[in-house]
Amino acid sequence: AQTESLTIGAAHSLKPAFQEIVPMFEREYGARIHVVYGPSQSLRRRIETGTPIDVFLPEAVEEIEKLEKQGLTLNGGLRTYAQTSLVLVMSSSSRVTPISFHEDLPTPATRIAIGDPKTSALGINTVRALAHLSPAQKHRPSLLHAQHTEEILNLVDRGQADAGIVYRVDAISSGHMRIIDETSAGTSVPVRFGGAVVSTCREQSLAVAEEFLDFMMSPRIKKLLLKYGFEALPSHE
Repeated sequence: AQTESLTIGAAHSLKPAFQEIVPMFEREYGARIHVVYGPSQSLRRRIETGTPIDVFLPEAVEEIEKLEKQGLTLNGGLRTYAQTSLVLVMSSSSRVTPISFHEDLPTPATRIAIGDPKTSALGINTVRALAHLSPAQKHRPSLLHAQHTEEILNLVDRGQADAGIVYRVDAISSGHMRIIDETSAGTSVPVRFGGAVVSTCREQSLAVAEEFLDFMMSPRIKKLLLKYGFEALPSHE
């Protein structure tokens, strides 16, 4: 039998869990998966311009909703499988005094690495949270923009930033970070992770794309994701 191939555009947050999930799917379904990791806005724009991505799993469901409005999702569109929140992290070895979302930061010179709102959903959610918690903070000259979560964590780990703002799931999967404060992005609804089969899905990959999305939504994969720091959706989701 011919091996089916599948291209997935995924958030960096999924990389640790995918080390287990992708081989599991390949064994059970006889498929070959290629994962393209990147900032969710960048991946969405690639889909909008016709890059052959079969399944889109961004770091926030808003990116899928933007595609849905353009008619660029297939077979029911968005499905959600997990959630997370924003956290403030520092290196485990840092000697800098811990800071908080809910207090004035100790000095304008405190360097905080955040996602670039021009390229990542993480950046948009971070700017939104900062504006809600302390409007002046989003204009701090010491905010360092990074392309994605891994770059934020590397800046903090190397001491090039005193703290960083990332998703809780990414902080937990990093062995060098400590969470010092947490927020729900300034709203009562945490950041939701979801997926969709998108319009750039190749015809020969459509069936396996649907199977992979079903696989991600299955109870056993949702349970497995908890091990990697994701949080379960409320029961009504």
